[in-house]
Amino acid sequence: MTQDNVLQLEKDGLLNLATLRVIDCRNLKDFDSTVLTVLLAWQKKLQADGHKIALQNAPEKLIVLAGVYGVAQLLGLS
Repeated sequence: MTQDNVLQLEKDGLLNLATLRVIDCRNLKDFDSTVLTVLLAWQKKLQADGHKIALQNAPEKLIVLAGVYGVAQLLGLS
């Protein structure tokens, strides 16, 4: 997930919110901080519907990025 495909992934996720409540991140290998934008957008939409996102098997890089940007708690990574 990079700047090249982030908008399409965000859009696809928003169209399929029911599948986003639990996200297995084990295959998340090639990504940058834009992944946080997508996860936060999905989280915001789910919260508006009374739900929240649950990230499983988050790679260390994702946890570190979320901490650096101050959103680890919002994503349940702290």
